[in-house]
Amino acid sequence: MTLRELQYLVALARQKNFRRAAEICNVSQPTLSTQIRKLEEELGLVLVERGTREALLTAAGEEIVARAQRILNEAQDIHAIAERHRSPEAGRLRLGVFPTLGPYLLPSLVPKIAARFPKLELQLIEEKSDQLLQKLAVGQLDAALLALPVGDDTLEVTPLFDEPFLLAVPPGHPFTLRPNVCLEDMNGQKLMLLEDGHCLRDQAISLCRRWGAGETSGFRATSLETLRQMVAAGMGITLMPMLAARGPLATNGNLRFLPFREDPPPSRSVGMVWRRSSALLPVLRQIARMARDTERDLIAA
Repeated sequence: MTLRELQYLVALARQKNFRRAAEICNVSQPTLSTQIRKLEEELGLVLVERGTREALLTAAGEEIVARAQRILNEAQDIHAIAERHRSPEAGRLRLGVFPTLGPYLLPSLVPKIAARFPKLELQLIEEKSDQLLQKLAVGQLDAALLALPVGDDTLEVTPLFDEPFLLAVPPGHPFTLRPNVCLEDMNGQKLMLLEDGHCLRDQAISLCRRWGAGETSGFRATSLETLRQMVAAGMGITLMPMLAARGPLATNGNLRFLPFREDPPPSRSVGMVWRRSSALLPVLRQIARMARDTERDLIAA
């Protein structure tokens, strides 16, 4: 049994097609098929059901693929350890971030990372939270900025900050006459929200239920910027994380951001997570501190 055979099996499990798996692994289809046959013969098990359209894993194959992925992650960490010792604070770091945070935090955070780690190759991946967790699990990310809580014992979670929500309202809305709002004001209000899959949508729905508010029917946005423009056009109101209400992206004379009077105000918790086995722990912990300091500076600005 070799790491390469396990790599071929994992690729086939993801692609469910021998040709596509071979392309991913940069080998010919007969080579990939032969190596998986060899692995099956060594184990004395059929791992793949070979059909005309899809290659499906057997029950044994699914169990072995899960273990193979962990082995490949560990092997990748060994290479990372060696690279880190050869050239401290150099190499590649793949950092994930969810879409309702990335555009507002990263422009201030990334230059600080580049200044502190000039030899570090930083790759940024923006995905929804569930996809970031999947990429972390299979070793396609080294760390991610996520909304908390995160329920995964294989990950180390470092809380960074609590980001308050503001209420974005258009011109002419009755709330524009107020300096702020309270939770009681939200009873009976209808809010425009993001589409399914965004953690911010889940947080907003949870808050709406507690407040007696609801969702505007017939509309779901794909991004915070769409929500912002819809509010500015007078189509409704929405919740906006405080970082999204600061900086150049927030400048729009046609909407107003109102804080909540409650102490503490409604907010979301943001943290940085990585695999407990990661070889990049010293660098990741420094970046987590930089992210915490950056958010504090942005809010105070």
